[in-house]
Amino acid sequence: MHPALRNTLAVLSGVILGGIVNSAIVNLGPSIIPLPEGADVSTMESLKESMHLFTFWNFVPPFLAHDLGTLVGAFLAVKVAVSHHARFAMAIGAFFLLGGITAAWMIGGSVTFIVVDLVFAYLPMAWLGLKLAGNGVNNEG
Repeated sequence: MHPALRNTLAVLSGVILGGIVNSAIVNLGPSIIPLPEGADVSTMESLKESMHLFTFWNFVPPFLAHDLGTLVGAFLAVKVAVSHHARFAMAIGAFFLLGGITAAWMIGGSVTFIVVDLVFAYLPMAWLGLKLAGNGVNNEG
């Protein structure tokens, strides 16, 4: 397979698998940590209106979803890519960071959660995915 095609597939597969992991954790979250009484998350608008009801614990699944989705996506991208592993891992992190910024802007929520999420979930997890995938991979380029 041509290296450019394989590198493109690396990024696409990282974004897709990372998104699947993210969505799965977000969707499973309320079954593990129940939503607060009166919270409605069926639409973006109702989620935004319910945000004030959320406790610290209700923010744990989304944070883990953002962490693990980015980590898995970056890891896969590095494993599939032929070259430029660090760039592709960080591109996955930047892609999901952009999604996190967009969600924070659209939904709002706890300022503490937003700051912690944006600072610690995306680019650090992309870097960790790069390092975990490292076996024989050129992490510099």
